[in-house]
Amino acid sequence: MIDPDRLALEFQTLLNIESPSKKEGKLAYYLADIFEALNYKCFFDKSSENTYSEVGNLIVKIPGTLPKQPIFFCAHLDTVGPYENPKIIFEEGIFKTDGKTILGADDKSGIAILIEIAKILKENPLSYPPIEFIFTTCEEIGLLGSKYLNYNLIDAKEGFVLDSENVEEVINSAPSSYQFIIEIKGKSAHAGLNPEEGINAIYILSQILADLPFGRIDKETTMNVGIINGGNYINIVPDYAVAKGEMRSHEEKKLLELQNLIQNQIDKVVNSYKKGDLPIGSAKFEKVFKAFKIVEEDPLCQLVKKAGKKLNLNIVFKKKEGGSDANVFNERGLKCLILGTGMQKVHTTEEYINLNNLILSAHLVLEIIKLKGEME
Repeated sequence: MIDPDRLALEFQTLLNIESPSKKEGKLAYYLADIFEALNYKCFFDKSSENTYSEVGNLIVKIPGTLPKQPIFFCAHLDTVGPYENPKIIFEEGIFKTDGKTILGADDKSGIAILIEIAKILKENPLSYPPIEFIFTTCEEIGLLGSKYLNYNLIDAKEGFVLDSENVEEVINSAPSSYQFIIEIKGKSAHAGLNPEEGINAIYILSQILADLPFGRIDKETTMNVGIINGGNYINIVPDYAVAKGEMRSHEEKKLLELQNLIQNQIDKVVNSYKKGDLPIGSAKFEKVFKAFKIVEEDPLCQLVKKAGKKLNLNIVFKKKEGGSDANVFNERGLKCLILGTGMQKVHTTEEYINLNNLILSAHLVLEIIKLKGEME
């Protein structure tokens, strides 16, 4: 039932609609026009009041032909950069760019699949439950769309996020993530005339970071410092320094231990330099997303496995170290897994996707919907 040529054409059309985070309006309204032309109800929530996107999340309601529990599918509207004026190349079955921009298969491959599915459901006398499509904004800058989604508009309690790479790999576990900021306040002084009167905040920060673990700490935990700033002039002892980073783990306990480790290290180093009230060291931690894990015995996992078997796919369940809207949905009580669309080397200008894998992913989604109609 999947129309490969129609799917490929729609995908290429989507790739040429620029939709960086907070500027998803053109793409969102394009999609709303498509679904409304199919006589499906479309809603925009008011998440833009918090995300500051041009538009809210788009929710599409597809009435089922069976009176069963609804199921949802999600894809995010936004892309990372560079994205301006993409030159899309299709050769030997592969979509890619000229190497100057990202392709945008993350996540327009997921969007293209859902458009194709919507058309198939309209054209064919299939048995299926009510379906909801959720198209989120600002996923790439902190999962903001899903965090501010109006969940009162969603009736489904379980579903799938189309936002991973390999079609045969289903993500059933993802980590928690915290961002942190370490700030050091020292004392400025002339670096040549009286450096002994200063307290070098950059040097203190470097000592703190030097004794902290970074990179892969264990098989399910990582930590990274990505930004360091401090000082204004090379001849002035810097009185301020800041480091920003993140930590991820599939076990929340390990992240709490890392937070304590950071704070203890700050206290240890800062106290060794105390001159009156200075220096001052502090750390702030903010949760970005929460871990989830759905066991393979869960009916949702078994649904995908059964759908894959019908397509001769060897479905395997894997952990994913990145975050996605699925983290937020699961935390909010909407059980969901992450499906692959075939996209590869995402977030780079080498991003590409094989059309055959895109088509295969569309078949898997359709098979899941058909099997869902047969269940319960």
